[in-house]
Amino acid sequence: MDLDLRKLRYFVAVAEELHFGRAAERLHIAQPVLSRQIRSLEDDVGAEVFDRDRRGTLLTPAGEQLLEDAVPLLASAQALIRRVKAAAQDTPTLTIGFMPGITVTPAMVAFTAHHPHVNVRLLRTSWDNQVEVLLDGRADVSVVRLPIDQHGLQVQPLFQEPRVVVLPVGHRLANRPSLMIDDLASEHLLQDSDAVPEWRDVAVELRGGRRPEVPVIHQVEEKLELVAAGVGICVLPLSTANFYTRPDVVPLPVEALGPNEVALAWVASRHSPLIHDFAEAAAETLGQRQPRQ
Repeated sequence: MDLDLRKLRYFVAVAEELHFGRAAERLHIAQPVLSRQIRSLEDDVGAEVFDRDRRGTLLTPAGEQLLEDAVPLLASAQALIRRVKAAAQDTPTLTIGFMPGITVTPAMVAFTAHHPHVNVRLLRTSWDNQVEVLLDGRADVSVVRLPIDQHGLQVQPLFQEPRVVVLPVGHRLANRPSLMIDDLASEHLLQDSDAVPEWRDVAVELRGGRRPEVPVIHQVEEKLELVAAGVGICVLPLSTANFYTRPDVVPLPVEALGPNEVALAWVASRHSPLIHDFAEAAAETLGQRQPRQ
């Protein structure tokens, strides 16, 4: 039995929304059509993947397993199509992903000096898709900010840079030259607390062992808007804070706040000479950059 990738995409949409109506709207199809496709998929795999009752739509254990395997499978299928199309072009292409605040120009210059006929493209990424663009083939190689899920990836460390906390200009701590982690424990952090374990540990202790609620915010610009409005604080790499300079927020150094690690990543199963050569160029150029506070 061959799996229908279209049915898998429908399944993932329902699994992520946990609502057939919203998933149908997202997929631009009628809800009865979506329901029939999911039932057909269940027939194909020989198991029920959703539990539908008055509580709503929930994943069954079989559905949880299918979701875990379906997401990377669909990403691999997209990557395959993109790479085949790229290979059919007369001019070879290398697409480089990069996170905000990171300058990849030195590596590009060094790479194109040896590969002048390669079409080099850039793709700006974010915290939530810097790995995804590699797995689905949108980028061949990417300059990422750790930590990331490194499963299936080759990761080459490049450099570390300081991190700073960003406060609104009218904040009670904004005029200090530097801060301690304890100074920020009672503040509302506008990002995943696991990305700032130094803050998380003191904040959990302050809250009697209860983990702080984490808002879902994907873009740096959105975080800074909320910081400026006094909703909370965020921790950013120094280069990112400098890149997004604005008059209504202030970045401050924090003692005992660990650095951000910058690395180059690509899919481990790929053995493209272009990726190898760019990795060498990045190690020789970007690896020499050591941003300081």
